[in-house]
Amino acid sequence: MTAMAEGVSRPPQRLGAPGVQGAPLGGAPEAVAADQPATSDLDQQRVAGAAPAVRAPSDARTLTEVVTRLRRALRTSIRTDYPWESLPMAQVELLQTLAERSPMRVGELASSQRLAPNTVSGLVSQLIEAGLVERNGDPADRRVARLTLTSAGREQLAAWQRAHERRIGTALGKLAERDRDAVRRALPALDHLVDHLLDH
Repeated sequence: MTAMAEGVSRPPQRLGAPGVQGAPLGGAPEAVAADQPATSDLDQQRVAGAAPAVRAPSDARTLTEVVTRLRRALRTSIRTDYPWESLPMAQVELLQTLAERSPMRVGELASSQRLAPNTVSGLVSQLIEAGLVERNGDPADRRVARLTLTSAGREQLAAWQRAHERRIGTALGKLAERDRDAVRRALPALDHLVDHLLDH
């Protein structure tokens, strides 16, 4: 995780600005009285013993960076032992949804993924052509088609899952024991976070 902090810099002093007492337009600024020293906000903080204000990254920003790096690392490393190009992430997500909730209509699948129906329809056509998904008529309404995974689709999804488990398992094995424990303890909270994200 990367943390970024912005330092506080002294603003440039403006001399001769109109409307500023002691700095008439077009003339030299008047000397500041000895009993009234000119101090910037940063100087006042130092005199008061306060540290300069520094903005720390929020938890949301840090988590976003970590999740982004994690997904990128998985995509890169999985190519070693899995033909990633044959199963793009958009198609994997459709297969995962169908594995959990099939049969589904194209509109329902699009709504669950928050994608346009025509986009999902194109992805589904590719999955059907690859033999991973099949389209069947709805017994209650022949005008409606429902999508389900084929046995090949389930096996492809299972192979994808196993490849990721191997990669993550190897990486976890390289962590110190306390780091593995920290990851393990964080899993329930992350699972709840996923639920809240899906609620919005």
